[in-house]
Amino acid sequence: MNVRRRLIPAAAAASLGLGALTACSSDSAATGNTDKFDVVASFYPMAFLAEQIGGDHANVTSLTEPGQEPHDLEISTQQRAQLEEADAALYLKGLQPAVDEAVGQTGIKTKIDAATLTHLEDHGTGGHTHEGEEGHSEEDEHGRDPHVWLDPVKYAEIAQGVGKAFEKADPDHAADYKKNTEALVTKLKGLDGNFENGLKNTKSKVFFTNHAAFGYLAERYGLTQEAISGVDPDSEPSGARVRELQQEAKADGVTTVFYETLVSDKTAKTLARDANLKTDVLDPIEGITDKSRGDDYFQVMEANLKALQTALGAK
Repeated sequence: MNVRRRLIPAAAAASLGLGALTACSSDSAATGNTDKFDVVASFYPMAFLAEQIGGDHANVTSLTEPGQEPHDLEISTQQRAQLEEADAALYLKGLQPAVDEAVGQTGIKTKIDAATLTHLEDHGTGGHTHEGEEGHSEEDEHGRDPHVWLDPVKYAEIAQGVGKAFEKADPDHAADYKKNTEALVTKLKGLDGNFENGLKNTKSKVFFTNHAAFGYLAERYGLTQEAISGVDPDSEPSGARVRELQQEAKADGVTTVFYETLVSDKTAKTLARDANLKTDVLDPIEGITDKSRGDDYFQVMEANLKALQTALGAK
């Protein structure tokens, strides 16, 4: 997907008070040499797992600030120091190349790559080309889609792997990590059930989005994601593309063009106006901000479910 996405500067995010993880710090002073199990996570979905599984025993720091677009993250010297001082690094290889490189260069003992804890698939999204880059892809060399956290089943598989890694790295608290992991997996199974039941009977199975992040979610629940490929969020779509989407919307009963909180809604609104469709937010949960429809992963996923039910005409 050839889409350039707007970045909210970390400093601006901090000054605006854009949400944060409840037990997660972005302060480098809190990263290493504490009396807890110090975990550096690459971005929100990984930090959320570390927080939920680590509980009171873990001190979790995220490399990606709230409101910062994670795909374009660059690692600072200070953040490299964070990694060196940490007891564990939790990341998702293929999503943030700078993180992959930094983790690979550190001497940190416990490196947990979430991409190895479940099966990643190629959903044909082709990655994202960013401004000033040629052929940069957010996916790895095999073209695998990294957005696994949007599938509660795969997210639960990752959670189980993270729990085992925590148990091995910090055996003194292994029992608590195991208990916390089981509780999280149970909650994710409940979320999966809500999606399965909530999307079982809908008038349409097709949804439009301008970020191809929902391939796993669509596949899990029998839906079809249609990303607005090749459309820059800062420019209006071509007449040919609008006509194509109008035809597909009529054929498949599409009612809504989804956009996300970290991306301009200009393209979605233009498409919606010209194709006589509605707009709404479908959040890829790459970070929690004051614009998010909820305070954590579960709340935002439930909001996503309601948005899909409305757009698809759930019965």
